Formats: sequence, C-alpha cells, structure tokens
Amino acid sequence: MKLLLVEDHPIFRVGVRQLVQQHWPTAAIREAGTLGEAMAAIRDCDFDLAVVDLNLPDTSGIEALSQMLRVAPATKVLVLSLNSESAYAQRSIQMGAAGYLAKDRAAKELVVALERILGGGRYISPALAEQLADQVSGIRKALPHEELSAQEYRVLVQLAQGQRVGDIASSMLLSPKTVSTYRSRVLEKLLLSSNVELTRYCQTHKLIEGV
Repeated sequence: MKLLLVEDHPIFRVGVRQLVQQHWPTAAIREAGTLGEAMAAIRDCDFDLAVVDLNLPDTSGIEALSQMLRVAPATKVLVLSLNSESAYAQRSIQMGAAGYLAKDRAAKELVVALERILGGGRYISPALAEQLADQVSGIRKALPHEELSAQEYRVLVQLAQGQRVGDIASSMLLSPKTVSTYRSRVLEKLLLSSNVELTRYCQTHKLIEGV
C-alpha cells in the first residue's frame, strides 16, 4: 500500500504512521505538512490512499480536498478533522472523500476506516452516521448552509476565511464574475448582507476548521 499522510502537526503524524505500520508493516508512507507539499507528492506518485487533515497552514477546509482530488481523482481520501459536525462530514463526502473521521476518534477507528476504504467502501463514524440519518429522515431540519450547492458552499467557506473573489476564482478555476454570482446566491440563501455576517455565520456553525 502506498499512503500519503497530510498533516501539519509532527506529533500527530507520528501517531498515525505508527498505527498504519502496526497493521501494514510494508506500507510505503510519504508525509506532507502543507497542501503544497501534498500536491507535489501526488503529482510525483500514484497513491492508493491519502489520510488528510484539512486544516493546513496554506489552506483550510474542503478546498484542500477539492484540489487534491482534482489532481488525483483515483486516490481514496480519508479526512481527519478536528470538526465533528455532521455537516462537515457530509460536505467532505459530497466533494469526493471516501471517509471522514474526527481526530478524537482516530486512535480507536483509524484502522477500521482504512480497512473499509481499501476494501472499496466508505467510512464515517457511527456517531456521525446517526446524525446524518436524523437529517435525512427529517428528525433534524437541515440548516441553511446544508442546502447550498457544492460550489456555493466552497465559495462560502473561502469568503469566511477572508479570501478575495479573484483568489477564489483562481483556486476554483472560475471567472471572478461567476464567483461573485455564487456569493450573491449564498448571501440570499443564508439571509445575510455582508462578508462580516457570512464569517460570523461560519464561526457559529463551525464551518471553518479550528474555529
């Protein structure tokens, strides 16, 4: 197995590496501490699997996932996140991740998650699966941001992180005009009037990693 470990905290990388090597002694593991390093690695090698923390020094949120999958769509990605909200997990899966695991569950569930993904399946923890089931069944009403399209959600998060329209357009391979249109739709759907309110909304609903 060829595995890419994308995580900016060295101590956590050591822990994940040890867990993987205990169960897959012959695994070839390459590490990256930034999105830039990860992109260079996946251009250099075809990995079977990537374990990715989305809160990286040079990016944050689902943009890291989107850019990695754009370059290496065949690579299966397990997201490791500080964020245990079901909405964050749902978006990651919608963007193409093969699994989502909160970091506080990694010691107990990482090996199970990797085995399932390597076997062709997907993985989210039982607790998150229950939250998602409640939403689908109507027990919990969907929040406004959960009803945004994938592109609208990406624009929402990047605006909340303080990125400019031009930079967002470049990262998403869109025109600034299109990004501005998405911004207008997001503000309308969330009943907001400015980027400041948009940022506050994302902070309140924990849509930004580490907040």
